Amino acid sequence: MPPKTSGSGADGTPDEVPSAPDSVAPRPAESADAAGEGPGDPVEVAPVEHEPRRHPSTIGGAVYLVILAATIVGIVIVSTGRWRTGVHWMGGALVVASGVRAILPARDAGMLAVRNRWFDAALLVATGVALWILASSVPDV
Repeated sequence: MPPKTSGSGADGTPDEVPSAPDSVAPRPAESADAAGEGPGDPVEVAPVEHEPRRHPSTIGGAVYLVILAATIVGIVIVSTGRWRTGVHWMGGALVVASGVRAILPARDAGMLAVRNRWFDAALLVATGVALWILASSVPDV
């Protein structure tokens, strides 16, 4: 068996593969004086094109606050002892929220938009109607 030479593997390939040269060599820094501008000269800045400004939705936020207020009213009514009326308030608020969510597009729905429009609306109306039916069907003791 011939003796192994330094840098060759058992199959005759080199042990170490030389690293490939950098594909992009760094460019030398450009001098400000070469462009005719000194360090104190004003630099002309190109105008920046801005995307159209998107204003936050106020209708969705206002509706959300109204729904929240109606739910709080329902909770206060429940705490005074008229639980059936309070739960009706909460269920009614959810049904109203469902109608608003079905009408408004996602960009205007604010915090009412969580998932797909119709899924949100269906879940809200189902929960509101369920609260209304349960509050109406529980017998007084």
